[in-house]
Order: sequence, then C-alpha cells, then structure tokens
Amino acid sequence: MPIVTFMTPNGVPHPIDAPAGVSLMRAAKTHGLDMQAACNGAMACATCHVIVTAAWFPRLAPATEGEEDMLDVVPYAVGTSRLSCQITITPELDGLTVRLPKG
Repeated sequence: MPIVTFMTPNGVPHPIDAPAGVSLMRAAKTHGLDMQAACNGAMACATCHVIVTAAWFPRLAPATEGEEDMLDVVPYAVGTSRLSCQITITPELDGLTVRLPKG
C-alpha cells in the first residue's frame, strides 16, 4: 500500500497508508487529518486544497480545466497547488508528500 505524507502548515509530517484507487482527499479524511473537504470530493468547494512538493508535482496527472478553475479562487494557492479529491492514489505515488495550507 502506498505511503503518502501530509505535512501540516507547521511542518509536522503525518505519513499514512493510502490504498490505491482512492482519492488523496478520501485517504486524508479516513486517517482523521484536518481537511474540511466540504463537498466530499465533488470538486465544488476547493476545501481539500493541498500543495504538492515540487519534486512530486510533475509526476501527477495534469489538473483538468475544472480543477484549474477551482484553484483560481483558493486562498494560499501556489503553482503546485492541487485539489486532493482529484488525485487518485496509485502504487507509483508511494512516497508522495503534500502540505496542508494555512487556514
């Protein structure tokens, strides 16, 4: 099972087992991480925003136009921001590290 690490805004790492086939958002919620994800993965709120580490960002499938539109309104968004509901865990993502944004 892939291991994914979520970094808190303060830099505290939280490695979790993330089953292949589920979204990064679902894995975070299952493990009790502090992520609102108000729309439950419907890509309607952007409250599952994460910042992907630079080394991992190019290894992800590109964001869709809809995801890009949602990220345009996200406070604290940066060039490597993604919606975790749009990232599906695969074995190739073993070791992925993302940061939870402020707020």
